[in-house]
Amino acid sequence: MSPRAGGRDRGEADDRRGRGVGPPGGGAHPAEPPPDPGVAVVVVNYESGPALVRCVEGWRSEGVSELVVVDNGSVDGSLDEIRRRFPEVGVVVPGRNLGYGAAVNRGVAATESELVLVSNSDLEVRPGAVGVLAEALAGEPGCATVGPLIRTSSGDRYPSARRFPSLIDAAGHALLGIFAPDNRFTRSYQQAQLAGAAPGPVMVDWVSGACFMTRRPAFEQVGGFDEAYFMYAEDVDLCWRLGRSGWQVAYAPMAEVTHLQGVSTDRHPYRMIFEHHRSLLRFASRSTVGWRRALLPLVALGIATRAGLACLARVTRPPGAPDEDA
Repeated sequence: MSPRAGGRDRGEADDRRGRGVGPPGGGAHPAEPPPDPGVAVVVVNYESGPALVRCVEGWRSEGVSELVVVDNGSVDGSLDEIRRRFPEVGVVVPGRNLGYGAAVNRGVAATESELVLVSNSDLEVRPGAVGVLAEALAGEPGCATVGPLIRTSSGDRYPSARRFPSLIDAAGHALLGIFAPDNRFTRSYQQAQLAGAAPGPVMVDWVSGACFMTRRPAFEQVGGFDEAYFMYAEDVDLCWRLGRSGWQVAYAPMAEVTHLQGVSTDRHPYRMIFEHHRSLLRFASRSTVGWRRALLPLVALGIATRAGLACLARVTRPPGAPDEDA
């Protein structure tokens, strides 16, 4: 563990964005990385309980250079346990719940390694995941970000690598995905065909923010996460902006983690439904151009309808069943 990460306890971390390095073929070329650029892990925690310790243990076992936990105002003792058991792990305490993307930005600013792995606090790590993701980036100089295969707690593949949907696929997924998740619109959007894809890296439109590795220069070039998103869709937005800047995004299923979904969000389910759909509307408004902007009122109506269906699904779902998917 690098001494840079050891024992830090910060409030608002220094902002190091704006190094201004572009992707290959997109203006300025990034310098050749050193043989071992190092990997920093940024874990965002909010009321994760014992899951946080397991997550930190998993990433420590991968031999990363730096490890920082950003705590969004937890009062469950999870951060105290990290301080007690792992005094060498860096800690960033903003003093309030900033939301996911803003917390990641603080964590990235508190590290120095050229590669940064972003992680939810309720992940369990399969050995070798960090090496596979780093190798995927090393093999694709134009790739800014790579995500692993994410499994649910029951062992199923979570659709963590997706494409930007067409208006038709977006509408079909929004209206049918909650109650009929195997419909063709949802399968297209979630790239169901990747379940049987070759093990090597595959280029996709975006990967889940629950776990991904990114090049610091690329992340800083686009300004990191947009902090106007509190939860949800900040990962879609980040990958969309990376693509507009000439970078690629990849999915590397040979790297694998398990996501114990709902550890934090189940505490405030209806607020999370609201934030999810508010974020969808923000991204739709940002990314829709040309004549399609005339359809935004219909998009907003569809998103509001989906939010209502999500609340209905939450009320009627059996105990222990997972929440509706994004």
